[in-house]
Amino acid sequence: MDCRNIRNFSIIAHIDHGKSTLADRILEHTGTVDQRELKDQMLDDMELERSRGITIKARSVSLEYRYDGTDYQLNLIDTPGHVDFQYEVSRALTCCEGALLLVDAFQGVEAQTVANAYSAIEHDLTIIPVINKIDLDYARIDEVTEEIEQQFGLGADEIQCVSAKEGIGIAGLLESIIKTIPPPNGTQEAELQAMVFDSHYDEFRGAVTYIRIMNGTICKGDKITFMRASSSHEVIEIGQFVPQPQACESLGAGQVGYVICNIKSLDMIHVGDTLCQHNSDVEPLQGYQEPKRMVYCGLYPSDGQDFKELRDALGRLKINDPSFIFEPETSKALGFGFRCGFLGLLHMEIVQQRLEQESDVDLIQTAPNVTYELTTKKGEELVIHRPQEVPDSGDIEEFRQPIVRVNFIAPAEYIGAIMKLCNDRRGVQQSQEYLSTTRMMLTYDLPLAEVIYDLHDKLKSATRGYGTMDYELLGYYPADLVRMDILVNGNRVDALSIICDRIDSQQRGRAVCKKLKIEINRHMFEVAVQAAIGAKVIARETVRALRKNVTAKCYGGDISRKKKLWAKQKEGKKRMKSVGSVDIPQKAFMAVLETGQDQK
Repeated sequence: MDCRNIRNFSIIAHIDHGKSTLADRILEHTGTVDQRELKDQMLDDMELERSRGITIKARSVSLEYRYDGTDYQLNLIDTPGHVDFQYEVSRALTCCEGALLLVDAFQGVEAQTVANAYSAIEHDLTIIPVINKIDLDYARIDEVTEEIEQQFGLGADEIQCVSAKEGIGIAGLLESIIKTIPPPNGTQEAELQAMVFDSHYDEFRGAVTYIRIMNGTICKGDKITFMRASSSHEVIEIGQFVPQPQACESLGAGQVGYVICNIKSLDMIHVGDTLCQHNSDVEPLQGYQEPKRMVYCGLYPSDGQDFKELRDALGRLKINDPSFIFEPETSKALGFGFRCGFLGLLHMEIVQQRLEQESDVDLIQTAPNVTYELTTKKGEELVIHRPQEVPDSGDIEEFRQPIVRVNFIAPAEYIGAIMKLCNDRRGVQQSQEYLSTTRMMLTYDLPLAEVIYDLHDKLKSATRGYGTMDYELLGYYPADLVRMDILVNGNRVDALSIICDRIDSQQRGRAVCKKLKIEINRHMFEVAVQAAIGAKVIARETVRALRKNVTAKCYGGDISRKKKLWAKQKEGKKRMKSVGSVDIPQKAFMAVLETGQDQK
């Protein structure tokens, strides 16, 4: 295929703005999928994607379309929209020359719309703004057009109005793609350079690598090298997704497809890697990064005998998702389990749901925590994935926490509620601007630890569901942080330890103790629940003992008889407390998430 007749593009949108539906209509209009084979969300393969209405894995599909007597190849690279998969999205956008900026005709410009649009602008993509759902009775086409013009500086004459559900305006959109988006710049005569933008594991054929050819040509039987992994393989099969895999003999510059090299593990394939001919001296493509796991939590089987089943389930999941990591760990309270690292909170939820649905494993999950950095007084640089790894406060020179920049978009009447929400979480306001006469965008810098717990839920409550948010990581900045331990009956429960700001520690400690007092069942002896920083106890609650009326059978007589029975009962409870164990329910391990915010 001549590069001049190829168009590579992506669709970027906020959740529920109709991205998957628009992709279905494009597949239908170009005749890529027969009418009898067409189904909703064609590019969403996982059941979880369909049930939650989100895109988790990137997909590509090659469309053949004839326009004005010329055959064109349109390569649609479907990307996830959530910030957790930001790096994968950036690599997919690198493989495109243009992007469709999809906006709901009623909801207008949302937080993810802004974030994804700016990401496309940074990659120098040609943006075609598209207003979807114009068939709705309550569509606000004029107001949404004004928001797009004001936020992105795009002219009203560039905007395409479509209805993905009804198929209105699809032909005009395809014409705009061909006329507006530039063709690829690569040449087929140059040495091979290809960008790896995703992969998946096929149990029969091994790893399937998704590639975009930047320069040169790749043929079946070639010996190729993955530059970052420094591994060479023979090409067993190459082809394109239409949308099902269709093998071919070669792929040239500008084309998007897949390559199979009999690779048995996805650990050898890195998103953003450069693929070249064996023994070639071409430069690797720019922008490669290692996956950054930002959220960690412990996963334990609710029944200790299911440890092997959980380990096997995590191993199967790791094959298809190399950005997720796990390692064994032991907790005194929970027994044997695994410490797992995720790209973000949504990624963690997805992994947990897949474990429960696909492997039928009953899990206990500890409170998630973010990654911290610290410098010891000996000059050592440590990366902290869990509170138990934090050394004594006297050994710490500097403690650093991840800070994110959060964009909130909501109707103007809710701005006060959002400001209070952010100020309670130690946020620093950066900007405030009107998108239209009724909608505003607020920008705050917040600690990531304050964002991952319940900020999204609180935002929805404060704005009655109209507020949206999106965030990006700025880096690690110094803060006055401490490790707060929870002691139950005098014993430290490692799974309940948290890292928090020193200013909030006392309030957070009291709230956690109050919550645990409710969650922990009463025993035959008194249970002390304490929050401590180092050796200093900052909060305490007491779970009262169950009492038996040992003097019920005493009718009259001398008081010394009753005192003797009470003293005997007291001695028994004292002995029981020294040898008895406290049962801590699963709800208690999530108590640290639900406290410390509403009390401020």
